[in-house]
Amino acid sequence: MDTANKFSMEANGMVQTKPLTEWKKEPSVMDLKADLDIAKPSRDARVTQVQHWLNLRNIEGNVKPKQIKGRSQVQPKLIRRQNEWRYSAVSEPFLSSEKLFKVSPVTWEDKAAANQNEMILNWQMRTKLNRVKFIDQVVRTFVDEGTAVIRVGWIRNTEIVQVEKPIYNFYDLRPEDEQQAEMLAQALEMRVQNYNEYLNLPEILQEATEFTMENERPVFAEQVGTEIVEEEKILDNRPTAEIVDYPNFYLDPAAEGDVDKATFAVVSYETSKAELLKDGRYSNLEDIKWANQSPLIETDHETMSDNTTAFKDDLRKRVVAYEYWGWYDIEGNESLVPIVATWVGNTMIRMEKNPYPDQKIPFVVIPYLPVKKSVFGEPDAELLSENQAILGAVTRGMVDLLGRSANGQTGFSKDMLDAVNRRRYEAGQDYEFNPNKDPRLGVHQHSYPDIPASAMNMLALQNQDAEALTGVKAFSGGLSGEAYGDVASGIRGMLDAASKREMAIVRRLAQGIKDIGDKFTSMNAIFLSEEEVIRVTNDEFVSIRREDLEGEFDLAVDISTAEVEDAQAQDLTFMLQTMGNTMDFNLTKMILGQIAKLKRMPDLAKLIEQFEPQPDPIEQALREAELQKVQMEIQVLQSEIMVNQAKARETASNADLKDLDFLETETGTKHARDVDKTHAQAQSNQTMKITEGILKQGEGGPSKSNIRQAVAYDRITQALTDRKTQ
Repeated sequence: MDTANKFSMEANGMVQTKPLTEWKKEPSVMDLKADLDIAKPSRDARVTQVQHWLNLRNIEGNVKPKQIKGRSQVQPKLIRRQNEWRYSAVSEPFLSSEKLFKVSPVTWEDKAAANQNEMILNWQMRTKLNRVKFIDQVVRTFVDEGTAVIRVGWIRNTEIVQVEKPIYNFYDLRPEDEQQAEMLAQALEMRVQNYNEYLNLPEILQEATEFTMENERPVFAEQVGTEIVEEEKILDNRPTAEIVDYPNFYLDPAAEGDVDKATFAVVSYETSKAELLKDGRYSNLEDIKWANQSPLIETDHETMSDNTTAFKDDLRKRVVAYEYWGWYDIEGNESLVPIVATWVGNTMIRMEKNPYPDQKIPFVVIPYLPVKKSVFGEPDAELLSENQAILGAVTRGMVDLLGRSANGQTGFSKDMLDAVNRRRYEAGQDYEFNPNKDPRLGVHQHSYPDIPASAMNMLALQNQDAEALTGVKAFSGGLSGEAYGDVASGIRGMLDAASKREMAIVRRLAQGIKDIGDKFTSMNAIFLSEEEVIRVTNDEFVSIRREDLEGEFDLAVDISTAEVEDAQAQDLTFMLQTMGNTMDFNLTKMILGQIAKLKRMPDLAKLIEQFEPQPDPIEQALREAELQKVQMEIQVLQSEIMVNQAKARETASNADLKDLDFLETETGTKHARDVDKTHAQAQSNQTMKITEGILKQGEGGPSKSNIRQAVAYDRITQALTDRKTQ
């Protein structure tokens, strides 16, 4: 760093700290603050708008009626009333079901991973984020301020503990170890096909399986002892989502309605030295002058803490940190790289590349009523400000009319009663009055004046206009179906129009929740523990492996309003009534289960899905008897058919034999066969006689002819034996 820049930094209170990275062009605090200054004008205009909308909602600041002696300051909270009715209508679709996210695979190869991601996302939303509190806070910020900005992150807390681990010795399987070989083979198959069941196997068998897979050599294990080892125990490892206070969020004004187009975003937050040390990601903390730091001196940050009880020690003292997320040319090669940086005062304490897998800024911005070319939206307060002002003016006039009257007071004519009779009248006794004065004319009882009909009509008109602008029916008597005809169809049209308006708002919020789910999905595949065991139901637990979460998915938020679900339930009910008893019971059960789900009765829906009708025992016995009777009749028919077929075959066979005998007789085949049979018998007899003669001659001693005959006999016998064998 040259001398001129060094003196310039010292003059501006900058602290020269050691570099935090090995980048060729590491940005300084001044560089990042320059981006912050670019976003300040649009941020200041936004803060002014939001503060005005909040003042309208809470009747504070410059919208509060001025104090005039003897006049009312009442101001009906029209905007607050409309917002209160909007909160539940928007939040209920996200809280009515235990399953918020639905994950669909892009390809068939990602189906298993999609199921795993769906389970882990819904489990994290239910148990790790306090879904009810989170959704309620998002909805109230969304409705009141016109925009909800959610910062997504990841928290991981661990500690080192000492545990006792067994020591195993591995030996090769021998051929006689048939039982162990079978157990190892089953474990290997189970590890691939059903990993959850594999985890229930004995630990010694799991160790043998893992060693076998790593070394590709079948072995078995035996425990030979134990040892004490240090192990990292995970205390907390989960995604986070928190709402950012609107005055402390700066966004690139060149985003033009799309957060992904923003080149940077900055958020300021309050922290302390103890928290920064515990986090472990921050450096240069010793260069910060903690005594000079305070949220009050940071004019760009709106503090939310009570500074009357500020801590004096450095560890607990509250300071303001600025966290920068964006793209920067860190290598000087004209290529932007996503980075994150944090500074306190003028000291840089963190600088690294964006650690999140999606490489985007970790902020989700959800507009209530979209504004063209703007990332931020508008609330209903922008629409209702005039209605609320008129409603307040008319209401104050009505209150002043009643409050300035002498209600309950009694007036007397001066010449009607003397002093004595006046005391009797006030004491409730009989009194005398001047005969020249009629008491009915001499006594006047004051009461509240009638409110003009024009004032009531003005109130009704403002309520009607407010509810028409927002589509919220807040029980003020303004919204009706008369605009569509004072009939049932007109009222239904009015409700349909209101539900569509409400559904459009819910869908925008659902898109924001989906974006949060997308960021959670990408982080789960990297930061999640290697294995997580989650509860799906009260009795079912599933193990989720980090490596099984990778893939391409389409994430959707399953939401619906009560009006839409009620309309769907009525359509299904009409379908059941139309089909009557002609529909198959399985189809009826499916429709009834869906109706129960739409009516927010999951227990009943599950019972309907599991229900199997039990038949009447007598009716079942009659059916079995009828079935047995039919089966016996079929057997009798089959027997008769078989007998007839056998007789037919016998008749055909006899006919064929007679035809064959006639044919052989006519052609001489039968005669030739008889001649061959006679010749063969004669030759056999001759051979037998020759053999007997040879045997008799052999008694006197062998001769050459005898030997040759014996050999020939042997050859014949062997030939016959071989043929018989064949």
